[in-house]
Amino acid sequence: MTKLSDLVTYCDTRTRRAAFKDAPGAFNGLQVANDGRVTKIGAAVDAGLVPFEKAVAAGVDFLIVHHGMYWDMPRPLTGPAYARVAALVHGNCALYSNHLPLDGHPEIGNNALLARSLGFRKTAPFLVRDGEAIGRVAHEKVSRAALRAKLEKLYSRVIAIECGPATPRAVAFCSGAGNSAVPELTAAGADTLVTGELREEWFNVAQEQRLNLYLCGHYATEVHGVKALAAELAKKFRLPWEFIATDNPL
Repeated sequence: MTKLSDLVTYCDTRTRRAAFKDAPGAFNGLQVANDGRVTKIGAAVDAGLVPFEKAVAAGVDFLIVHHGMYWDMPRPLTGPAYARVAALVHGNCALYSNHLPLDGHPEIGNNALLARSLGFRKTAPFLVRDGEAIGRVAHEKVSRAALRAKLEKLYSRVIAIECGPATPRAVAFCSGAGNSAVPELTAAGADTLVTGELREEWFNVAQEQRLNLYLCGHYATEVHGVKALAAELAKKFRLPWEFIATDNPL
């Protein structure tokens, strides 16, 4: 058994939560408390009634999520909003959210881990916002065919828009939604982007600017960070942990 405050302090420090200027609704950090004690850690991509119910059923009393539940607050705690909070409170399950800090972390961030899973050993900062990098970029050479093959082994659905060179100059990584990343590829010396999802208009841009774009799913590309943080936390505090999957296909 571990104190909730100790876990929160570790997560805040490890992810450098305070250094990132995130969207106001992200509300990174502890979003809902419990009775102050933790016996099992959980990790999930999204806040929601179903993942909360699954976490409680699994005995989780400290749940780490990438997408918290306050994006559209303030709003009355009625209907689905009440059901979410009630599931946590009745289950004595604390909720900790970490968005951009867990995208950009150079060791346990979504983008660093995504790059590493594809065999890229060294990455540099990419997509800097308010002085902090959200994405990563790898300058190691790899063929486009090899990159696509690796992605298709890792992810169940890969949309490949291959309008760029057969051997990319550099590969950039932006988990989740990559719409803000495409305009910054050229300045970063990259012609290839691995991301979760993109708006329709970027197809024409890829043709015109000779870019390779690989879309692997918003949810799928953002499981890495919460898993890594939960595993690290569990090891340090000698607690069990579990990933709470929701099979989100988007």
